[in-house]
Amino acid sequence: MILDANQLAAVRQRNDEELRRGSRATHGYPAQTILNLMHTIEALKKEKSKWKKLAQGRAKALVDINEIIARTVNGAENS
Repeated sequence: MILDANQLAAVRQRNDEELRRGSRATHGYPAQTILNLMHTIEALKKEKSKWKKLAQGRAKALVDINEIIARTVNGAENS
């Protein structure tokens, strides 16, 4: 199941409420487990963002390299 941002926010809010209840929390509600899952989701979002930036940087570098090669080849042909 894939959750959108609104669903994640709702899960986070419900879990925070359960954690605040402490010993009065709903029986069997794995609040700490869900809290750990929410932290994992946030960490994955940061990793995804980091890798996306890295991929964009690599793509720009490849474009720059191709431009340099094209100029070098064109310069060699004109000589």
